[in-house]
Amino acid sequence: MTLTDQSTRIREGEELDPALIDPYLKARIPGLQGTPRISQFPGGASNLTYLIEYPQQEFVLRRPPFGHKTKSAHDMGREFRILNQLNAGFPYCPKAYVHCTDESVIGAEFYVMERVRGIILRADLPTGMSLDEQQARTLCHSFIDKLVELHSVDYEACGLADLGRPDGYVKRQVEGWCDRYEKAATPDAPGWEAVKTWLREKQPADHGKPAIIHNDYRFDNVILDPEGPLSIIGVLDWELTTLGDPLMDLGNTLAYWIQADDPAPVQLMRRQPSHLPGMLGRQAFADYYAERAGIDLPCIDFYYAYGLFRLAGIVQQIYYRYYHGQTQDKRFATFIQMNRLLERMSLNVIDQSRL
Repeated sequence: MTLTDQSTRIREGEELDPALIDPYLKARIPGLQGTPRISQFPGGASNLTYLIEYPQQEFVLRRPPFGHKTKSAHDMGREFRILNQLNAGFPYCPKAYVHCTDESVIGAEFYVMERVRGIILRADLPTGMSLDEQQARTLCHSFIDKLVELHSVDYEACGLADLGRPDGYVKRQVEGWCDRYEKAATPDAPGWEAVKTWLREKQPADHGKPAIIHNDYRFDNVILDPEGPLSIIGVLDWELTTLGDPLMDLGNTLAYWIQADDPAPVQLMRRQPSHLPGMLGRQAFADYYAERAGIDLPCIDFYYAYGLFRLAGIVQQIYYRYYHGQTQDKRFATFIQMNRLLERMSLNVIDQSRL
């Protein structure tokens, strides 16, 4: 079966010089020999991810994107710490080896972690992989179970009680994303005024006990066992992880979850095979999550609408860098259309909401 975490040629302007990184790693990781081969993973639109291949060992290097960086995002040291400490309670985090704060090495702070080899699902199943309806349902349940498991981790026992400020999390996120969206606005961006007003009016109190929340949990951030691809063996991309209301994390994941009966324009945004027969729809997804978490969740409208708005904020921040020439990555040229579509989706949720 094809492994879909395959690296490719490095995008123009995002090169990493082996002559700079090789001596740095050999001085800090015992036993490295030979000359590394460096390539880039194609996924992701925020932090840049590279594969470093030595003859006997493979690593993944993460660094911030070129160009505009928000104040709190792209904190390499924070992500490095999360990987090392959260593993004690959630053993799906890759092992992190090196954190470099000396920007003279590659021009930015970075960290290096182990490579977990496996299957990463993107928009469609990889070559050689097929799922019948029952298998897709099993995989979907496994995906949700891992999110529930993460939300039940004792973060104090992992030494992560200072990771975030969980009190008042819902309100702070709504206001924070309103502010971040406005700061990333470009002349061609939609205003989202009706949605922002609705989110401010309908926001609930924080739900239950705070939890470690991933904030970017989707299929292309989990690794499937190549020997048994219905099992998840790794979870990636911890840069946005914090402490807060787990239902807000659920809303973030639902925003990525394109189901089979979504209209054609929405299907064009799909980045994971959530449309396959057997995969749960968003409401059934939330119902299963609530059952496994042992909570009552009668309505997901606020959390889903929030997730869509937050996703639009992330999309707009990335588009801002492209609009102002801070990145040459052509993938980002269409992000303004995605932003507009997300606004229409949010307004549709509001129009049909029972809240």
